Amino acid sequence: MLRAVLATYVHDLNPVIFRINDAIALRWYGLAYLAAFIVGAWLLNVLSKRKLWVLPPGAAGDFIAAAAIFGVFIGGRLGYMFYYHPQTHGWGWLLDDPMVILRVWEGGMASHGGVLGLVVFTWFYARRKKVSWFGLGDGLCVVAPLGLMFGRLANFINGELYGRSAAGVPWAVKFPKTLVEQPAEEGRFLADAVDAAAGVDPRLAQAITEHPDGPHFEWLIGAQRRNPEVSEAIAPYLEPRHPSQLYEAALEGALLFALLWWVRLRYPMLPHGVLTGLFFIAYAAGRIIAEQFREPDSKLIGPLTGGQFLSLFMIAAGVVFLFAARKKQPADQQMGSPRP
Repeated sequence: MLRAVLATYVHDLNPVIFRINDAIALRWYGLAYLAAFIVGAWLLNVLSKRKLWVLPPGAAGDFIAAAAIFGVFIGGRLGYMFYYHPQTHGWGWLLDDPMVILRVWEGGMASHGGVLGLVVFTWFYARRKKVSWFGLGDGLCVVAPLGLMFGRLANFINGELYGRSAAGVPWAVKFPKTLVEQPAEEGRFLADAVDAAAGVDPRLAQAITEHPDGPHFEWLIGAQRRNPEVSEAIAPYLEPRHPSQLYEAALEGALLFALLWWVRLRYPMLPHGVLTGLFFIAYAAGRIIAEQFREPDSKLIGPLTGGQFLSLFMIAAGVVFLFAARKKQPADQQMGSPRP
């Protein structure tokens, strides 16, 4: 049952770019968000100059900054804390430690929550600026896939949200975190993996088993990032898995952006709302496909993962946007027009 696929890459990427001290560090995940906002603001400004977005040139920076705070961060965090977090930790945090909702550096952002947060934010923003809500959302939906792509690439670097078992797949990856996070699978080999690693670095066994807060397996993961011999030692105890983060980066990110950008430039007179509807449907379709290769991070809902279940609502919302767009005039007749 134990298959040592030594040719399979053992994930050893460090999520920290550089560290100032124990509390302050620059991480790839944070850089991914920053890159998404900068690139998104630049592309929206390009669309504005071509009169393909409802806001004037120069307004994209302020819009993206506000969308990041009130849409992506708040929506994404609330989505995680009220949907995914209770499935593994229960609802006790609401009374015992409500401030955990602010500790985003500990992990926990939901893409579906971020999308919903952006829907709510753009509605208020459009009313305040007296522009078309659909038109405002169209521009955001065109550039949003790049943000999703950067985020999924950061997930891969972090070694999180990995895929299901992929024995025999040439590009499969072995993720050391599964030793702790998948007790029914790799987790049953944890003690053997620790012994194997300790044979390479004797300090590991003591550091892992005698940590004052209990078994501290981050020592093992940190050691294999620094020492290729430790990675080689624990490789036989890891199942090769799909790098589903990269699948999602391609489907929900690069390909979706290419499609929406091409449609935006090729059909400048589309009614407002069409691009938003296309984004919802295409993103949900890509997520449903990618989830087939991703290790479920929440309880299954029938045959569906949590991500697939929520994606069904996005498809329904996309259809509503498309039907609503049919009643609207071509976009070039609405640019800058005051609409709710």
